[in-house]
Amino acid sequence: MKKNKVQKTNAIRLLESKGIAYQVYEFAWSEDHLGADAVFEQLNVAKERIYKTLVIVGDKTGVIVACIPGTSELDLKALAKVSGNKKVELLPLTDLEKTTGYVRGGCSPIGMKKEFPTFISIQAKMMEQIIVSAGKRGMQIEVDPIDLQKLIKAEFASIQAD
Repeated sequence: MKKNKVQKTNAIRLLESKGIAYQVYEFAWSEDHLGADAVFEQLNVAKERIYKTLVIVGDKTGVIVACIPGTSELDLKALAKVSGNKKVELLPLTDLEKTTGYVRGGCSPIGMKKEFPTFISIQAKMMEQIIVSAGKRGMQIEVDPIDLQKLIKAEFASIQAD
């Protein structure tokens, strides 16, 4: 019997090219259920391990990326401060694909069209593994947060609202 092959995304190719260990999770998705709760329900893993990728625009730096637990909200003021901006706001959804190469529900912090300043919630640093989008809806990858941080040249920071 043939084993199902995982479709390789830009994120997976980049992890493999750097020899970084990862695990792929695939699940059914729908337009109505693209958030971290839907991922949690499908994968049945600890909610705090599932991280969402948000793309933000700063008034001074332009595009920046934030990875925070899916159960949390982004602290825009904290992100603005740590990123050297006075004000930040979410990138309009209509600009997401042309900016990053990814669509809503499949936006990975790995393998975007360009390297953007990226900030990962400090809580990730304490975890053995976190789960982020693999760059395709219905596909997530589990990776060591330190490996992720080094790969995407990110900074750990306190950016989630309490």
